[in-house]
Amino acid sequence: MNEALAFAASLLAPAFTLWGSPATWLELLAVVLSLAMVWCNLRVDPRAWPLAIAASALYALLFASHRLYGEASLQLLFIVVSCWGWWQWLRGRGDDGRALRVHTLDARSRGIAALLTLAAWPLLALLLHRYTDSDVPWLDALPTVGSVTGQLLLGRKLIENWPVWLAVNLFSVGLFAFKGLWLTVLLYAVFALLSVVGWRAWHTAAQRARSGAAVD
Repeated sequence: MNEALAFAASLLAPAFTLWGSPATWLELLAVVLSLAMVWCNLRVDPRAWPLAIAASALYALLFASHRLYGEASLQLLFIVVSCWGWWQWLRGRGDDGRALRVHTLDARSRGIAALLTLAAWPLLALLLHRYTDSDVPWLDALPTVGSVTGQLLLGRKLIENWPVWLAVNLFSVGLFAFKGLWLTVLLYAVFALLSVVGWRAWHTAAQRARSGAAVD
């Protein structure tokens, strides 16, 4: 137990200073794993999910140390959802009974997803305000609920996950800048760019999937 605590403390030690704030070894490792995860997501590669699990575990510790409890709790939820998403990508089926492929939501489902996300925002913000010492409960809650939506859409290979991640990543850049997590700010700025790339790549993949289905 003592060795585990010592290892955790060593990960929280500063690796270098970026724009006046220390970047820890924990943050550096989480960034590397997260970039590898997104690269695999772009390629619809199931190896993205174990990378997501590892990165989420590291970020849970990092965010908790900075009193971002919504984001920290989100990482624990991500680990659970990532296990589900991993199974979906390996064994999941679409509505047609075939292996799960990249596809889109209909307009009604998009509206429902948006409404549920917006409804969950104030609920989580009030919980954070009441039960934690978070100094940014509303700012913490919004990307948290948005990320849950994005992760669920990603797990079902729905193209709409990418615009959701784009919005979450852009908002998170400001949140993490406020907290002085500059390495993570850079990561989420890259994530925002990759969200656009992923959006286009999956749109192309969906078109190919529809063409293949038409040929069948």
